[in-house]
Amino acid sequence: MNLPRRGFLRLAGVAAVLPAASRLVTAQPYPTRPLRWVVGYAAGGTTDVMMRIMGHWLSERLGQPVIIENKPGAATNIAAQTVVNSPPDGYTMLLATATNVINASLYDALPFNFVRDIAPVSGFFATPLVLVVNPSIPPDNLAAFIDYAKVNPDKVALASFGTGTVSHLAGELLKTMTGARMVHVPYRGGAPMIGDLLGGQVQAAIDALPNSLPHIRRGALRALAVMSSKRSDALGDVPTAGEIVAGYEVNTWTGVGVPRGTPADIVEKLNREINAGLADPGIKARLADAGAAPIILTPAEFGALVAADVEKWSRVVKLAGLKPE
Repeated sequence: MNLPRRGFLRLAGVAAVLPAASRLVTAQPYPTRPLRWVVGYAAGGTTDVMMRIMGHWLSERLGQPVIIENKPGAATNIAAQTVVNSPPDGYTMLLATATNVINASLYDALPFNFVRDIAPVSGFFATPLVLVVNPSIPPDNLAAFIDYAKVNPDKVALASFGTGTVSHLAGELLKTMTGARMVHVPYRGGAPMIGDLLGGQVQAAIDALPNSLPHIRRGALRALAVMSSKRSDALGDVPTAGEIVAGYEVNTWTGVGVPRGTPADIVEKLNREINAGLADPGIKARLADAGAAPIILTPAEFGALVAADVEKWSRVVKLAGLKPE
């Protein structure tokens, strides 16, 4: 069939426009489907509660559901590897914690490298660790607790929210610096650990403050010390461990990471929306009420924090001679 020249040129022009129009249709704004936020602890603990507060905020800001996915076990390494193995498309995030950087030196043969394989997005919140005991044991302060553990070697069960976690390392450092002999009992998150502490199955635990704070306030648990460098506003009369054990200090943080290779514009968008949530007066008040404080950082600043802590915890692991259990 012979087409007139004018008709042929018109069809050719339409054909040339079609690929560009197709690209415009497929290049939809991020995100276009639900996001998942992976956490290495059991549901119900401190990080889980805080993530649900921020997850709700992000859902409203991004227009897509944010699904919290709990993957406890292996000192958060299962959760980290899940994110490392996910496509770098902005639809899978990691709740990064100080435990992740501890693992970098504690474990010799991880199938991933946290610093290399996880791209920093933002800070999230900081919360002190607290040493809490069941009121059934007599010590009512840290010095008395250390003496009690020395007089009763290997009789005190000191729980953590997982082998290789910052909770575990904080306990091991306390034992190393004081000479107190206690049995480490690991759990798969703060919620089951505190459940057993309340029930008397273990005598003591090092927990994230927001998880224990309600039980401390009602007298079901006794707080002996916060493990950070400063006292907590939520427990102003409870001393730091460093006030009793000179030089002792364990500070913790959480943040957000994504698979390395995630586009920079997506990282920047997530950072912007998370930081907006952390600056929101309502969210700040909820964090403060739980004993936590927001950490507002750029991706580069959060990356620098991670790098500094990898170096710091590497020295602590070697000094204490810690190995995975």
